[in-house]
Amino acid sequence: MGSDPELMERYCAGDKRAFYELYDKLAPALLRYLQNLTRDRARAEDLLQTTFLKLHQNRSAYVSGAAPKPWLFAIAHRTFIDEYRRSRTSRKHADAIAAREERAHITGVRESDAPEPTYDPALAEQAMAALKHLPPKQREAVELTKLEGLSTEEAAQVAGTSRGAIKQRVHRGYETMRAAMTKEDER
Repeated sequence: MGSDPELMERYCAGDKRAFYELYDKLAPALLRYLQNLTRDRARAEDLLQTTFLKLHQNRSAYVSGAAPKPWLFAIAHRTFIDEYRRSRTSRKHADAIAAREERAHITGVRESDAPEPTYDPALAEQAMAALKHLPPKQREAVELTKLEGLSTEEAAQVAGTSRGAIKQRVHRGYETMRAAMTKEDER
């Protein structure tokens, strides 16, 4: 067996055996990582296969000589997030439909008859601008919990930290955003 970069270069050049060697070396660690994220072995195995499929599809983007392990872990992480978003979105959508139907049944008012919620595009734009200027860890915490809809527990797993740290980062992020938005209003 060669080094990881050597195996990756051989694989990119079309050597099938190099792929199997690379898989044998890196798959166990990736599976453990995904299993820690999902807490479900079968789901982790599916994500592992998707990770290697994405590696195969994007092998032309490999930078010759670079260590493939960090790249694979990044692909695995994004694959987990994408799958989580998909499953969460479909559950939220089904729950929202059920809730609307139940409200309509109880109240006799269909959602189309209800007043439209107010949305201030200027305020949303101002908030997104403030979010972009947060320190990276605060921005990540706010994005994961508020934009992606993850719980603090889930966000902590994705960020590789504790729930308390995520809560603190979100709070500090809000305070920083609030100060930036207040300063913007004063101008």
